[in-house]
Amino acid sequence: MMIMKTLWGKMLAAACCVFCFAFCSGCAQFQRDEEPQYDVVTVVDQLVIDENSVPIFPKKAALTTDTARRFAIDLPKRCKVDWNNQSVVSVVPEEKIEIVRLGTGDPLPDLQVSDYEFTKLTVKQALDKLLDGTDIAVVEDEDLIEKITGSIQSGSLADAVELMAKMGKAYYSYDAAAGELHLDHRAKWLVKMPRDESIIMALLDAMHGADMRNLLVDWQDKTVTFEGNYQTEREVAKIISDIASKKYMLAWDIDVYRVYPRTDNPIVWMNLLPAFGDKNIKMSIPGVVGRALVVSPEINTKTLQEFLAQQSNVVLISQGTFVIPNGWQSRFDIGQCGKEERLETDLIIGATAKYGDYGGRKKIDAKIVLRTSQGELTSFNIPSNVGDNYVIIGIPTHSFVTTPETLVSPFAELVVFMSPRVISIVDAQKTPAQMTPLYGDALRNFLSE
Repeated sequence: MMIMKTLWGKMLAAACCVFCFAFCSGCAQFQRDEEPQYDVVTVVDQLVIDENSVPIFPKKAALTTDTARRFAIDLPKRCKVDWNNQSVVSVVPEEKIEIVRLGTGDPLPDLQVSDYEFTKLTVKQALDKLLDGTDIAVVEDEDLIEKITGSIQSGSLADAVELMAKMGKAYYSYDAAAGELHLDHRAKWLVKMPRDESIIMALLDAMHGADMRNLLVDWQDKTVTFEGNYQTEREVAKIISDIASKKYMLAWDIDVYRVYPRTDNPIVWMNLLPAFGDKNIKMSIPGVVGRALVVSPEINTKTLQEFLAQQSNVVLISQGTFVIPNGWQSRFDIGQCGKEERLETDLIIGATAKYGDYGGRKKIDAKIVLRTSQGELTSFNIPSNVGDNYVIIGIPTHSFVTTPETLVSPFAELVVFMSPRVISIVDAQKTPAQMTPLYGDALRNFLSE
């Protein structure tokens, strides 16, 4: 009996151990199942970053964004060239360009001035003396220190005030309700432009070439509004006068390429001669940096790219056109018409040119300047015939690198293709047939005139 109790006790103890082990195992498994699962997180600058985090950006200054700053209505007109339908000579009708000053105020009283003299007085002092005894007060909106001397024998008050204001390089406006004659150094004007877009572009480019940037262009009404001082007015008046008196305008269609050689060697430009023949390379003009080639129409954007593709990868980085009055200057901003933000975005191509007699021959006499915000990079004086093209070569891309090191190959270079055009301005009474682009015999007759 004792033996059976002992055996039963041992069996019961073993069963309890098994049960306790199973229970403990179950508890352990339960605890493992109940343990929370943590995501892996990243800590950056003491901020926890995970898939649900909201991006945090540094505060930006209140500046116009780049894409908004580069917005311009004229870019589709300026930044596109139809190389398949290019005419080296085109004809446009002559149209009147008018400039009107804005903000002149009310008309002055209909008074007469006679036997009035003034000596070494400011405009305000001269007008105070003239208007002494009237109800009109003279107010200077800016300090006018220019001294004027003169005399008026007879004339209207409006003519006398206009004369004295011009002598002092000032502008006036009259407020009849307040009885005040305001004087200022600056004024606002409206230019009524012609309908032809070539002339509009010439006017705008000439004004840009004169460093005028505050231009408001209404392409629907064909008007330009600008502000400036006496010198600004004179510059614009001269541009308008020149455009009205010129028989020609000049335009350039431009492609700008970045060329990457496929090997650790530069582009072998001498291969142009066997590729196209020496008769198609008319002139070679060295600059401080680079070289300008005057070439025949056989070398155009298509054939030039085919030649370059044999030695390199060619990327078009900018394309566009600009127009200038004959004898004036203008500029083409590569970044404005750039395909994207690039090293060369800062580059400007400036041009001054005249079409006419050149040693007894009709030529385009041009000066082409490449410059950045750091100053002039290079320049070329280029006389050429109508129909010739320019190819500017040998401008290292490293000229535009601002960092000590770069991934750009030292043999990468900028290549500029420029095709000049002549725009002939004719009497508006000419028939439409006489205003079509010139080709064949008509072009030869035009060039021989």
